[in-house]
Amino acid sequence: MLKFIPRDLYLQKLITLKDKQLIKIVTGIRRCGKSTLFELFKN
Repeated sequence: MLKFIPRDLYLQKLITLKDKQLIKIVTGIRRCGKSTLFELFKN
């Protein structure tokens, strides 16, 4: 069973910066949900 921790704050920040001409970089330790965050952002 997969459990997801809601990352609403990070997701909202990415959404607000979506149309800006900036490179978005998300850093963190291994397996902390960086790829999942971008999958949510993509959808």
